[in-house]
Formats: sequence, structure tokens, C-alpha cells
Amino acid sequence: MSKVEELALANEMVDGRPLLKMIFTLKEESVSTMTTPIVQLEDYNPNWENQFAYEKRRIIGAIGKQILGLEHIGSTSIKGMQAKPIIDIMVGLRDLKEVPQLVNPLGEIEFEYVPKPELIDRKFFRKGEWGRGTCHLHICKSNSNEWREKIWFRNYLRLNPQIAKEYVALKKDLASRYTHDRPTYTMKKEPFIKSVIQLARQEWGGK
Repeated sequence: MSKVEELALANEMVDGRPLLKMIFTLKEESVSTMTTPIVQLEDYNPNWENQFAYEKRRIIGAIGKQILGLEHIGSTSIKGMQAKPIIDIMVGLRDLKEVPQLVNPLGEIEFEYVPKPELIDRKFFRKGEWGRGTCHLHICKSNSNEWREKIWFRNYLRLNPQIAKEYVALKKDLASRYTHDRPTYTMKKEPFIKSVIQLARQEWGGK
């Protein structure tokens, strides 16, 4: 807001109160009522597969013509693994330039586009309130590095129970230390995730 706009608003009154002050009060109240996302792991729930199947049908119904691939990824896709109760879904497109035309149809099935400038090779949509998402939708180019690495990580843990157990132990430790700091929790998992992807690349790089 420019200084000129601030001065103009400062002179306007609503019900005897300065309009400018009301605007900033509303902003502060909005921020204060936002739910801080916490890290809360739950035991594996077989119903997660049913939730994925439900969302898959709705996503295909909304944007099916653009979809080249659709996968259940993340910890809820690995049987027996403790996880945050958030279903992660990955959709593959021919080109990320198609994403803007998908924002409205996905919005109609409750997936909100969330701009994340730090994400270069994928776009992010969330179902549910900020901090209380029930499903995360990740859109990337089909068969890109982003696509392959997420599939590799999931499949490697599915096929290697001991490494999956190590990942669970790491997540539980991080969740206890960063319960109210989800970004740090996520960041601290990255070295382990990258090491698993490297193992998978060495074994399946040509697949």
C-alpha cells in the first residue's frame, strides 16, 4: 500500500472507526487464527488406500484429458508405515505450462493451488485448510526427474523393509523434536530421502 493510499484511508471512517486501522486489525486477526501445522504421525491406516482411490476418481473426472500418469506417493502409499494422515498424489502432464488451465477445474473438487516459488519442477495443490490439509496434489512433467525420483523412493521402501524401518525411526525422532515446525521436519528428512533415491538410481537408473 502506497503512502498516498494510506493517507486517503486514514481519513475515511466506518462506524466511527478509522478504515485503515480496521484493515490492519483484520489482517492481524486473520494471521492469528491460522492453524500452525504440526507433525503428528499415525499408525498405518488401510483406509488411506481407499482415500487415494476416491481422490483419484475425482481428479481424473476433473482433468483426465491432460493426465499422463497418476500415482499414490509418500508414506501413506507404503503399507505398514507410520505417516502424517495426508494423502500425497502425483499427477504427470506433458508440460507444466498446462497447469494454469487446471486451477479452476481442480478448485471445483476442493484442490486449491498454492504458489511455492521454491518449487521449480512441480506445482502444488492442497485439499483442506492451511495447516489441516487432508490431501496434497503434486503436478509435474511425466517421466521427469521429479516424477522418477518420487516413484523410486516409494518403490524402494516398499521393497526394502529394513530401510523403511530406518525411515520410520528417523521420522519419529524428528517428529518428537520438531512437532510444531513442519518445515524443519521436512528439511531434516531430505538427506535420508536423497540417499534412498541414489540407491534406487544405481539399481534402477535405466528403468
